[in-house]
Amino acid sequence: MWLSNFTIVLPDEVVKNGSIRIEEGVVAEIRPEAVAGGAIDGGGRLLMPGFVDLHGDMIEREIAPRPNAMMPIDFGIHELDKKLAAHGVTTAFAAVSFATESVYGHVRSLETTAAIIEGITGLREDLLIDHRVHARYEITNLGAAPALEKLLDAGHIDMVSLTDHTPGQGQYNNIQSYILSIAERRAVSEEMAAEMVAKRIAMRDNPEIDVKLKHIVDLSLRHKLSLASHDDDSAEKVAEMHDLGVTISEFPVTLSAAEEARRRGLWTLMGAPNALRGQSMSGNLSALDAASAGLLTVIAADYHPAAFVPGIFKIAGQTDLPTAVAMATRNAARSAGLMDRGEIAIGQRADLVVVEAGDVHRIRATFRGGRFVYSDGTLHQPRALAA
Repeated sequence: MWLSNFTIVLPDEVVKNGSIRIEEGVVAEIRPEAVAGGAIDGGGRLLMPGFVDLHGDMIEREIAPRPNAMMPIDFGIHELDKKLAAHGVTTAFAAVSFATESVYGHVRSLETTAAIIEGITGLREDLLIDHRVHARYEITNLGAAPALEKLLDAGHIDMVSLTDHTPGQGQYNNIQSYILSIAERRAVSEEMAAEMVAKRIAMRDNPEIDVKLKHIVDLSLRHKLSLASHDDDSAEKVAEMHDLGVTISEFPVTLSAAEEARRRGLWTLMGAPNALRGQSMSGNLSALDAASAGLLTVIAADYHPAAFVPGIFKIAGQTDLPTAVAMATRNAARSAGLMDRGEIAIGQRADLVVVEAGDVHRIRATFRGGRFVYSDGTLHQPRALAA
């Protein structure tokens, strides 16, 4: 199958009016000109690699769209699958959390989290895109370790991040602001919220935390999984995580943390919504500032996959289009140990996204392994192909 007359975003350049040939689900040939006859005509639209999302929180909203309104897990996974395909995501790591103290309540309980992971694993062959599991291990949640160990040994986990949401550091550096946030989100008094926060802080003093953490790290590395740290707020925290075996710094909170992560050769991951908005919703490091400083290497959907395309164009204003696209594709794939996807190159999987640039950048089609998994009807297969 030929895709012709596209503006192709290659790893190091953008080729106008180019064409690619797909055979058995991979890119077999690339030409810098249009081909005649029997091809899908792109009309000059952009052709990018499919997005590889290493951190997507969206599954929770599909399963519990409102508090206490739980939907069947399989139903939620199928619904998310369709939405991700429409947003150009062809490989998705569902970032599911083991955090029983979470304000998200039951949807982040050990039982529900394990059921979501098992649901993704069981449905994997029937879904439009490639779904994987990113387990977020809240290190103060000692009760989560046995459940996570079991899932790791069963081969249900594809990536692990080490998360510490203890107030007073990381994302929640300002304790008073965090207390006010808890009071509002849980509809409790400020005094009760302060007691809850004090309890969370006290939990971090348990010496068993570091023992369990080391065991989860060792088990993850034994299974050859990528390890990420979360909300690094200082060079010292980055150094500590790097020494544990972490290779990805997720959502570095400060410029100094991002600088140290890059100095040590870690991938630095931030949210596409942060790039689109030009600022962090928590007042932390801006993805655009990080990109401008040459410190950003990977972007993820975080909580809003629709932000991928406009986020890429925002970042391209700080760098260039191939560099910005690579953050959502090749760099994301390589940081997760995936070598068969993430760029338009001969032998790579034909996971592709067709984008029409404009005031609002629109995704027109998504291919996984050379097969349409989403189309808005703009592109049409020639009759010979459709037959």
